[in-house]
Amino acid sequence: MAEVLILGAGMVGTATALALQARGHDVVLADRRAPGRETSYGNAGVIQGEAAEPYGLPTRPLELLSLALGAKNAVRVTPAGVADQFGALMRYLRNSLPARHRAISAVYSQLTGRAMAAHEPLVEAAGAGDLMRPHGFRQAYADPARLEADSRNAERLARDYGRGLRLLDGAELARAEPGLRVSYAGAIQWEDCWACSDPGGLVTAYAGLFAQRGGEVVEADAQSLSADGSGWRVAGPDGPITAERVVLALGPWTPRLLARFGYLVPMVGKRGYHLHFRGAPTLNLPLMDMTVSSVMSPMRAGLRVATGAELVPMTAPINRRQITRAEARARQMFDLGEAVEATPWVGTRPCLPGMLPLLGELPRTPGLWVHFGHGHQGFTLGPVTAELLAAAMAGETSPLIAALSPARAMR
Repeated sequence: MAEVLILGAGMVGTATALALQARGHDVVLADRRAPGRETSYGNAGVIQGEAAEPYGLPTRPLELLSLALGAKNAVRVTPAGVADQFGALMRYLRNSLPARHRAISAVYSQLTGRAMAAHEPLVEAAGAGDLMRPHGFRQAYADPARLEADSRNAERLARDYGRGLRLLDGAELARAEPGLRVSYAGAIQWEDCWACSDPGGLVTAYAGLFAQRGGEVVEADAQSLSADGSGWRVAGPDGPITAERVVLALGPWTPRLLARFGYLVPMVGKRGYHLHFRGAPTLNLPLMDMTVSSVMSPMRAGLRVATGAELVPMTAPINRRQITRAEARARQMFDLGEAVEATPWVGTRPCLPGMLPLLGELPRTPGLWVHFGHGHQGFTLGPVTAELLAAAMAGETSPLIAALSPARAMR
C-alpha cells in the first residue's frame, strides 16, 4: 500500500507527485492515459507568470449581450452551455464584480507570481530546458484604440503587481517577428513568462523525473475509486492499487467523481481547441492576435493555433467555428501549410466560480484530497499549488493554504 495515490497525470497531478515525493512520501501517480495527454497537452504553451488577475466575465449588460451573441471570437456561448452551467455562471458573474474580483486577484497574483520559480528547478532536473524560451509572449493589436485601452490596463497590472512589461509599436513588433505578413498597430509584451514548445512533452519530462526518483506511474481508471477500509483503492491493469490517501487531480472531471462521494461542486467548463500547421514560419514567441483572440505558438509539431473559450456541455460535439476563424487569420499572418491533424484537439478548462483552485483534504471524508480548478492556468500553476498541497498534507498552515481550502467551496 502506497502512502499517497494521485489520480490524474496532467501538470497538476504530476507536479503534486513530485512535491509529495520530495517530502519523503511513497507516491503512486495514476491516469487512464500517459502523463500529459489530456488538458495539459492542449495548453497554448505559455507559463503565464504575468497573469496577475483571473479572467472574469463582463459585468455590464451590453458587454454580456455582445458575449452572448458571439460578436467576438474570444468566447462562443451556446444555450445548452448556459443551461448546463447556469448556477456556476451566476456565481462566476458575482465574483467578476470589481470589489470581489480585486479580492480574488490579491490571492491569485501571489500564485502566478511564483510560477517561474516553481517550474525552474523542475525544468532543470528533468532535462527539459530545450523546450523552454524565456520572456514570454505578446498580444498583438490591429486596432489602435483597443491597443491604447489595453496598454493602459497592462500598465496598471504591471504597476500594481510588479509584472514585467514592454509596449511595442508596430515597427518594433515587425522587427521582433519578421515572419509576420500583416501589420499591427503594436503589441503588449509580457516579460514574466516562459514559452514551451511542447506542453505535453514537459509534463512527460516531469513524470519521467518522478519515476527516476523512485516514483511509480501506472495506468488506472479514476472512476473505479472506492474506499478500502481506512484507505483507498482503484482498479489497475494488474489488480487493485491501494493507498492510505488519495488526491484527485482530474481537472474538469473532478466534480463528476466527487459527486459519488456526496460533494456538489459547481464548475464553469471553458472548452478550447487547437490545430497544428505544417510549414510553420519562424515565430520567436507565442503571439496572441487580439482580432480573433487566438494564440499562435511555435511548437515541435508545427505552429499551434489555439482558440479562446466555448461554453458548452463537456459532451457537446466539436464545433469548428472559433478554430476556423483563427485559422483564417493565421493564414493572413503566415504562409501556412496543411493542418497536421484532421480533427482539432479539444479540451475543457476547469474554471471554478471562485476563480481560485482548490487544494486540501475534504471536510467530511478523511483521506480524500483534491487539487483542481486552476481554470486557464493549470499548466502555469501546477508546481506552485502542488507545494502548497504538500505543505497542507504535512499539517502546515498559511493564508494561501486557507484561501484555497475545499471547505470554502464544497457542500
